Amino acid sequence: MGYCHIDTASAYHNELEIGQAIKTSGVKREELFITSKVWKDSMGYEQTMKSFHNTLKNLELEYVDLFLIHWPKNKDPKLNIETWKALEELYKEGKARNIGVSNFLKHHLEIILEHCEIQPMVNQIEFHPGLMRKETIDFCKKKEIVLEAWAPLGKGKMLQNETLLTIAKKYNKSVAQLCLKWCLQNEVIPLPKSEKEDRMRQNLDLFDFEITEEDKNIIDNMEFFAGSDMDPDNFN
Repeated sequence: MGYCHIDTASAYHNELEIGQAIKTSGVKREELFITSKVWKDSMGYEQTMKSFHNTLKNLELEYVDLFLIHWPKNKDPKLNIETWKALEELYKEGKARNIGVSNFLKHHLEIILEHCEIQPMVNQIEFHPGLMRKETIDFCKKKEIVLEAWAPLGKGKMLQNETLLTIAKKYNKSVAQLCLKWCLQNEVIPLPKSEKEDRMRQNLDLFDFEITEEDKNIIDNMEFFAGSDMDPDNFN
């Protein structure tokens, strides 16, 4: 269908299977964009290096296109800095073509930026209607850090919301399509996932409509109503 970005992580325990899928797909490596992440129990310079090379081994690749710190360490923030130093080294070696963070809020990013040689290129955060994280979004845009949205459909919980259903109907689109388009219009790259082929096709069909400023503002200002319970400040 044209999807070329595969987002994985050591914590997902599927790198071996993804490596096999890449190997047998017949798709040229340079046509794929592979992301993986270092988990919280593997942070620190040496541990991160070990985790990264295990990721490469599992994926059977010579490099990844993007490598992220999966979650910030709140109890020991020094580990965020040490881990970032490892990512900078991997970037210089060409083993990670891009480096970034995941689930970092503004104050987490500020600590990295105070100590980094190379600033994060990407921040992947939970982002969907009702959870806009405006302070972090605005900060990343100011610093030219690319934003990615995990759970852009709120793990499916967006789909029955009456406000979103009403707006989606105006465009003859599904709520899923509305949410993904809303991400794009906020300059955030949505990372949807689905096991159903028809929904995968539907998730690509976003480029024949625009959400009006009025409708976008309604979605922008929705109160939190669904999503995960994983708070970057307290998820230890």
